[in-house]
Amino acid sequence: MSEHDLAGAASGGASGVQVMTFGCRLNTYESEAMRALATEAGHVRTIVFNTCAVTAEAERQARQAIRRAARENPGATILVTGCAAQIAPEKWAEIPGVTRVLGNAEKLKPESWVLGAAPPVSDIMAATETAAHLVTEFANRARAFVQVQQGCDHRCTFCVIPFGRGPSRSVPIGAIVEQVRALVAHGYNEVVLTGVDITSYGPDLPGAPSLGQMVRRLLALVPELPRLRLSSLDPVEVDADLWRLIAEEPRLMPHLHLSVQHGADLILKRMKRRHLRADALAFAERARALRPGIVFGADLIAGFPTEGEAEFQDTLDLVAQMGLTFLHVFPYSPRPSTPAARMPQVPLALRKERAARLRTAGAAQAARFFAERVQAAQLGAEETVLFEHPDRGHTAQFAPLRLTQGSASPGELRRLRVTGADANGLLAEAA
Repeated sequence: MSEHDLAGAASGGASGVQVMTFGCRLNTYESEAMRALATEAGHVRTIVFNTCAVTAEAERQARQAIRRAARENPGATILVTGCAAQIAPEKWAEIPGVTRVLGNAEKLKPESWVLGAAPPVSDIMAATETAAHLVTEFANRARAFVQVQQGCDHRCTFCVIPFGRGPSRSVPIGAIVEQVRALVAHGYNEVVLTGVDITSYGPDLPGAPSLGQMVRRLLALVPELPRLRLSSLDPVEVDADLWRLIAEEPRLMPHLHLSVQHGADLILKRMKRRHLRADALAFAERARALRPGIVFGADLIAGFPTEGEAEFQDTLDLVAQMGLTFLHVFPYSPRPSTPAARMPQVPLALRKERAARLRTAGAAQAARFFAERVQAAQLGAEETVLFEHPDRGHTAQFAPLRLTQGSASPGELRRLRVTGADANGLLAEAA
């Protein structure tokens, strides 16, 4: 599972092509590619819904948004795509107002957007390559996302994404370099490499380059790129080249988001994860030794089937022991046809209660980190901030920062002295 936001984010204009994105950063990249393809094909009054299947809540929000759009935009073309639509196309096609359901394997192909065309939803498991489209703009975003990998060969017992994305396929390094160069030329100072399982990058390409080798070549070939981030990493699949980059490359930001999921070995085994608790702890220790000051985010699932209080406590303890600063917490959501859905379930109310406790623990870790950055500022340290809004941005360690005085241009990189912190992040003043 990658980093996800359940709420949808809209981009584009209502009179032309509007895209509503649910789910992960990979969906964000694909939404911008689809918006460009639909615009180039001449679409007007078209609304695209890029769905997510990670949780039932993500699907519920997408269905609700589709019905609202159909009511408020009579006569508009409504297209539904994404993982949820790929897995159960008939369910989405029957929603009143939906014009067409577009498969994941087709949505980035120009011919799919020709007016009047109606490509079927294909068998995603037969996909053999990753379609690409050069993206040069991310509406209302200061940082850009670049797809480097697609699909997943693993079968975690809770995850339905392989059924929506198919097997792992990697984007050739040359195409990644071309995409990043185009984004930098259009003014983007920060790029995030994204995929379903990016640490599996490369074995399907000539020469079988690893993720670290690809990142090293990308940074060498695009020296004008100021900042690079990586999306969710598997703690036991980081290769030697990537470890060297973590230690030596200042343009690789000192913030890594980890696919941890749980802190109890028993639950990790039942999840069919590829790491154990000790592996996650060892990753954090090694990364901090190589890059003092590096911080970690993590995906965590609360209330996985068979999770008792002791197993949940292992996850709570892991937050402090690893020093996990920025958490993405999900109450477990049973997904159709997955093995975990057939295991003994934790009551929903208890899942939500445990998720809330994890979020509280994460907020406490973040508060400690913010206090440390304030202390560092008092000793003269400054933060380099990428501004997403005139008064808000993120530091290199991905700490949110808000200006209490002055303003900046979205997309601008600026060095600032921190003046304080609150529950939402760091505070600073712009000269």
